[in-house]
Amino acid sequence: MIRTPLRPLARVIEARKHGENPDGIEAAERTKRNLATLQKTRKRAEARLTMLGLLFFLGFAAVGGKMAVLAMSEPKEPRMALSNSQIYSQRADIIDRNGTVLATNLITTSLYAQPHIMINPEYAAKELAKIFPDLKLEKLMEQFTGKRRFVWVRKKTSPEQQQRVHNIGEPGLLFGPREMRLYPNGALAAHILGGTGFGKEDVRAAELIGVAGVEKFFDARMRDPAQVDKPLQLSIDLTVQATTRRVLEGGMKIMEAKGAAAVLMDVHTGEVISMVSLPDFDPNDRPAPLVKGDQSDSPLFNRAAQGVYELGSTFKLFTAALALDKGLVNENTMINTRGPIKWGKFKIRDFHNYGSQLSVMDVIVKSSNIGTAHMAKDIGGKAQKKFLGALGLLEPTKLELVESSHIKPLAPSNWSELSTMTISYGHGIAATPLHLASAYATLSNGGYKVEPTLLKTDSDNLHGARVLSGETSKTLMRMLRNVVTRGTASFGEVKGYSVGGKTGSADKPKPSGGYYDDRVIATFAATFPTHDPQYVLVLTLDEPSIQAAGEKRRTAGWTAVPVAAELITRLAPVLNMRPEVAGSGKVQYTQVKN
Repeated sequence: MIRTPLRPLARVIEARKHGENPDGIEAAERTKRNLATLQKTRKRAEARLTMLGLLFFLGFAAVGGKMAVLAMSEPKEPRMALSNSQIYSQRADIIDRNGTVLATNLITTSLYAQPHIMINPEYAAKELAKIFPDLKLEKLMEQFTGKRRFVWVRKKTSPEQQQRVHNIGEPGLLFGPREMRLYPNGALAAHILGGTGFGKEDVRAAELIGVAGVEKFFDARMRDPAQVDKPLQLSIDLTVQATTRRVLEGGMKIMEAKGAAAVLMDVHTGEVISMVSLPDFDPNDRPAPLVKGDQSDSPLFNRAAQGVYELGSTFKLFTAALALDKGLVNENTMINTRGPIKWGKFKIRDFHNYGSQLSVMDVIVKSSNIGTAHMAKDIGGKAQKKFLGALGLLEPTKLELVESSHIKPLAPSNWSELSTMTISYGHGIAATPLHLASAYATLSNGGYKVEPTLLKTDSDNLHGARVLSGETSKTLMRMLRNVVTRGTASFGEVKGYSVGGKTGSADKPKPSGGYYDDRVIATFAATFPTHDPQYVLVLTLDEPSIQAAGEKRRTAGWTAVPVAAELITRLAPVLNMRPEVAGSGKVQYTQVKN
């Protein structure tokens, strides 16, 4: 860039010749230069303002144009921006272990309204309120006579309802095709299946997404287009599930219980053959969750997998198992049962006076708290905690339910000697019936850890790490059998099936702290047949009571055990188990036809 000097030499010399002051030349040149700079700056600013104004104009023009297009177009639900994108509504079926359909899709229709083209909105609202009693007439009137151009009336309609809507003759009432989730067995397996809801949707389709149970746990797999034709096969048997629910519901009513739960599990694979929680619900019309109060009062609450309860004397078998496996005792070792045991201000007593000592076998058969506590003291808290952890009683289960994935048993943070003694007979620790079933399966199958699963497996054995010896497992089965033949579970005898089990009755805790005097959680953990264990059944009743032998009975031996015996009586034939009959020196079986 060439700049003119403020004092050009030629002009200065010329000015001096004529006697002029050369300073005026510099002033003139400076003024000229400033004017040029100012002009250049002004042009630059004008260009920037022009560009900014143009951008604002284009922006407002685009918004205005879009508003004009929307105003002139027909109303419709928002759709995905890409022209080749679609709402994928298909979802894989769910079947039981025998191939029976538990959940599938059904083509149905949705109902929506366009009030601006309705001829008689008031009449349409009145007729719709008659067809769908759950709809409020006042709300329909407000929606149909307001400024809205689109109103969802019903996401799902039956063919009969669709015809009745057609008969109204209102052009502003329109239908759109859609798929809905159908659970043909109603409330059966409700807590396992969970349910679905609608995700992204328009008037032509709706996305089905899992909201609970296996529907939510396997949601991505169920909606995967590559697997939509491959049903998800569960481990449950629908016939067994139906039988369990029917017997449990009857037992719950007879025992006047607030709720009930039952888990039937294969001891070798951990497969859950049935799991029932009552009260339950119909997943075709899933109720809304409770917004206040005790969530366990909701029919959505899964007592089998979410209910964390003190399970009482069912835990005594774990104490005996560890003592036997460590070689501290055998089944005939005599244990001190003189009581009460005093620990500070606390006292440990037995339900009955069993004398000064009992064998280990009879400590379990008669359910002695004192005898179990003495064994636990000899074992030690550290070993006890490690063993219960190995059985899976201190962590959430790995069951394929979102509801159970975060349910962790309650155990003391400070595992003191008192805790060791009380935990030995099931107090001061709380777990779910599902935890208990898994632990009893491990004790029954020869001592191999099993994980509960809701998926059908291809193997007859899915053994994990060995937790205790096979010989100890056999001894424990003899103990459980004796509990039924001559102990606290005498009502659990089922002829021909060699049932063994352990009762547990725990006082129910109050929400504010402490325990109720007249409310219990009654549990019976059973295995059958004890000479060759195949299944574990855990049955729990919440606040049961029955008038028997002239007084009110609440303990598991009077409540949970009879219900479990009736259930095993009905389930064994369904499971193709042949009852044993007396033979000449050998075990014989009767023929059972499928």
